[in-house]
Amino acid sequence: MIDKTIGSAAEAVADIASGSTLVVGGFGLCGIPSVLIQAVLDSGADDLELVSNNAGVDDWGLGLLLGAGRVRRMVASYVGENKEFARQYLSGELEVELTPQGTLAERMRAGGAGIGAFFTRTGVGTQVAEGGLPWRYAADGSIAIASPVKQTQVLPTPDGPQEHVLEHAIHADVGLVRAWKGDRHGNLVYKDAARNFNPPAAMCGRVTIAEVEHLVEPGEIDPAEVHTPGVFVQRVVELTPDQAADKRIEKRTTRGAAPPVDPPRSTDSVREAR
Repeated sequence: MIDKTIGSAAEAVADIASGSTLVVGGFGLCGIPSVLIQAVLDSGADDLELVSNNAGVDDWGLGLLLGAGRVRRMVASYVGENKEFARQYLSGELEVELTPQGTLAERMRAGGAGIGAFFTRTGVGTQVAEGGLPWRYAADGSIAIASPVKQTQVLPTPDGPQEHVLEHAIHADVGLVRAWKGDRHGNLVYKDAARNFNPPAAMCGRVTIAEVEHLVEPGEIDPAEVHTPGVFVQRVVELTPDQAADKRIEKRTTRGAAPPVDPPRSTDSVREAR
């Protein structure tokens, strides 16, 4: 088997060209390949199309690429935590294809599974199917590019014939993902909620690059525990302890100290008080 480890994140992304389509794992800031994203930023690649559940926040994750003006188009399902994203979209600087979350995940998975398109009930009867969603605004606020009408078809279901909408698979030039553990052959294991969009993102990149917190030797991962088989991964970057520990959250919410509670008095104490 081929050792797929690369010496650095910069080396791993060095051949990403301007104009490329990148599919990126993670959900919010959970499980995002932050080191690889920074390396893409440092590489100078621009005019990028990004496919990810969201666009990070203003100062972390994919928000770094947005803030630097490196992104031409974004395919996502949620973008609410990024003010710069909203500004670019509403001013006509950024093209945005909003996609239902489950549909986005399945479009990624389909791209890796060799499925060209699929029918789903999600979006039927809405602008997702009927078209007209603003993909890009003009400078005057009018819609410069609108989503197209999608093919629909009535198909049998357990509840009888139902209308479905056709969605196409996603094929990206490069996939960027983050794993808790990986071996030199590219087999990956994700931890808890960080699994999120990473498995389907790893599947649909023609070249997939994984940053891993813990690099182990081939055979050390139980095959039954592998979430992404090495066949989908072409490059592996081992993170330093500091890089692996650098995990941020979108919002920190704390709760104040609870008011003190008087300890219960014994029955004897109550009698003495009387």
